[in-house]
Amino acid sequence: MSGTPLRGKASDGLSRRRFITGTSSIFGAAMLASQASPARAVDGAAIPVLVIGTGYGGSVAALRLAEAGVDVHMLEMGMAWDTPGSDGKIFANTTSPDARSYWLRTKTKQPLSNFLGFPIDRAVPRYTGILDAEEFGGITVYQGRGVGGGSLVNGGMAVTPKRENFAAVLPSVNTGEMYDTYYPRANAGLGVNAIDPAWFETAECYQYARVGRKHAQRSGFPFVFVPDVYDWDYMKREAAGTVPKSALAGEILYGNNYGKKSLQQTYLARAKATGRVTISPLHKVTSVTPAAGGGYTVTVDQINTNGDTVATKTMTADKVFFAAGSVGTSKLLVKLQATGALPHLNGEVGKGWGDNGNVMCGRANHLWDPTGSLQSAIPTAGIDNWAAGGAFAEVAPLPTGIETYASFYLSITKNPHRAQFSWNASAGRAELNWQTAWKQPSIDAAKTIFDKINAKEGTIYRTDLFGVYKIWGDHLTYHPLGGAVLDKATDNYGRLHGHPGLYVIDGALIPGNTSVNPFVTITALAERNIEKIIAADL
Repeated sequence: MSGTPLRGKASDGLSRRRFITGTSSIFGAAMLASQASPARAVDGAAIPVLVIGTGYGGSVAALRLAEAGVDVHMLEMGMAWDTPGSDGKIFANTTSPDARSYWLRTKTKQPLSNFLGFPIDRAVPRYTGILDAEEFGGITVYQGRGVGGGSLVNGGMAVTPKRENFAAVLPSVNTGEMYDTYYPRANAGLGVNAIDPAWFETAECYQYARVGRKHAQRSGFPFVFVPDVYDWDYMKREAAGTVPKSALAGEILYGNNYGKKSLQQTYLARAKATGRVTISPLHKVTSVTPAAGGGYTVTVDQINTNGDTVATKTMTADKVFFAAGSVGTSKLLVKLQATGALPHLNGEVGKGWGDNGNVMCGRANHLWDPTGSLQSAIPTAGIDNWAAGGAFAEVAPLPTGIETYASFYLSITKNPHRAQFSWNASAGRAELNWQTAWKQPSIDAAKTIFDKINAKEGTIYRTDLFGVYKIWGDHLTYHPLGGAVLDKATDNYGRLHGHPGLYVIDGALIPGNTSVNPFVTITALAERNIEKIIAADL
């Protein structure tokens, strides 16, 4: 998931005690039923192209195939997220997680597990909510669940890597064509734009970022603005009080109701407007096998909002695109290979997985450096020490609704460790061999920034955000990448080896690191690959 792990802004007048304990919101049966989207996938259907997943890669593929005159059916494990709940809003607020917040959990698993010494996770009803905190042996991977995938839950930071860093990200891809054609195409399709720098200088909600800039620059680090997919005019109106608040209400972790341009508003909207794209939410692919008459037989479980299977369907597709995200695609492919459903996949399937070097930390500032009780949930700047120290750090919000005197950061680092997915037949599940100790290079890289800032400012690290006396958030990633690496598990355009007509077109293609937030690179690579596939294979 490309995004920033944040706590949302509390409502006006929220007490510190209420922020810590939270309030529960239990939804009635009518609300839960309203969120269950109608089934569209037809048992026994024959489909020209099936796309598994509705995130960045899948949305690009669906749009471009539809524009080329091809009918496309998309299957999405999560919900459509197109129906308001009992509070009149589609998405839950970050400070008040409810049934909508988590994917089939009975207790929240928030990236910041503690605040001011108190644990902040709490019980929620089990439901097909928007954020999946998927736990493996050594890491929790946060992923978006719903039509739009990770675009629903990330911070919207739409960063193109520096050109000089690209060869290390995707060595088999022509740098010139990416920067001349496909990155511009992706940025246009995603609606990427930049904050008004003059407004930034005076906006109350970005005081925290200005403090972060001051501290970075005083320690000699480059401070850079980064583009985003938020509607900045809408945010200005939020600040003026003329529209419902969204970023300024802390909406981010469990979806954004108004201002952020997710894939629902961009690629997917355009894809559906062609009349050639159908999307079936709450459908989970369990098998893909070669069909006797050509193409592939796809087995799908339709689930309800409790996660129970209510129907099992089969359909045939001439071509299948795996776009279930790095984790979803990798888990499915290693299962299909190990169980013999797709026996000709090569030995690279499941390998090359990384966490984009994600690690978090907070700093306790002096009382003369308040970061503001009102903080926009949308980050817009970072500290760039990639060349010297192997780290790029988002200056992230901590929008609690109270003054915390804290600076908070999500760092993306040059971490060399790569994990592998494998199939555990006895347990009937895919497993990942990541080790938490592998985060140490990320911590060391982040320390090249924050040790120096703390020394310069006379400040210390916060130790109350990730547990008891724990400085580093080294237990998670928002940016899963790899598992079906380009030019290894696939050819140089995402065609899976051994099974013509099967493609990978999501973040599984990228080997573990992009040096920045990854979703623009995932989108641009998908634009490159689908253009070639349409020209050569259809």
